[in-house]
Amino acid sequence: MMAGDTHSRDGVPHVPSKKALIRRPSPRLAEGLVTHMEREKVDVDLALEQWDTYAKALRTHGWETVEVDPADDCPDSVFVEDAVVVYKNVALIARPGAESRRGETAGVEEAVARLGCSVNWIWEPGTLDGGDILKVDDTIYVGRSGRTNRAAVQQLRAVFEPLGARVVAVPVTRVLHLKSAVTALPDGTVIGHVPLVDKPALFPRFLPVPEESGSHVVLLGGGKLLMAASAPRTAELLADLGHEPVQVDISEFEKLEGCVTCLSVRLRDLYG
Repeated sequence: MMAGDTHSRDGVPHVPSKKALIRRPSPRLAEGLVTHMEREKVDVDLALEQWDTYAKALRTHGWETVEVDPADDCPDSVFVEDAVVVYKNVALIARPGAESRRGETAGVEEAVARLGCSVNWIWEPGTLDGGDILKVDDTIYVGRSGRTNRAAVQQLRAVFEPLGARVVAVPVTRVLHLKSAVTALPDGTVIGHVPLVDKPALFPRFLPVPEESGSHVVLLGGGKLLMAASAPRTAELLADLGHEPVQVDISEFEKLEGCVTCLSVRLRDLYG
């Protein structure tokens, strides 16, 4: 996957494709799982409006959104990132740690197969949620959380290390998923809210941010960062560093431990 434009062998400029898998919220969204916070009432209609705005923000910044078939019987299915991990053109279909979420993966498998991915699977006894995966260049950090176990980490290594990835396991005990605690900036610096991060020293470059929801950014390209409107101080910090925050309100998903990363699966230059 290339970060910038390249040229094909015949000299024709190649513009990397940017596709984002998204999935419409289930009517049962308010029944979604909550693990590390108190349950709050979720406004499903407002959540749908926020999801539409999130998808529009992706499209506005050059991403083609690809809708995965809805899974209306699965309350958490809008958090589509948890169902798959993609590295280069290989998709690893997750086996969610919560048994109630395992019905979410079939539609995602169909979607990535239609896009031309080679498909692999996490097998029992492995359990893995895609939210436990943070990719920084060719390093794949995998959270050892309540949802992702050692057997899944071993299977992840077997699939991706032959493709050139370096897989690093990271303890996660304070939040639901690794990417509930940390994400990465375009230069590879990992950002996180320190009280949520088990071992910041595991990351070669780590930048503390002042808000919990400020730990989550999606790289839109061109220095733009998609992030939650609930982290204004972090947005100011990142703007001072030369980035351009693009803020969206995802309050109803935050009530279910969701964040900007888990609402899509970003696929950059899948065929490059």
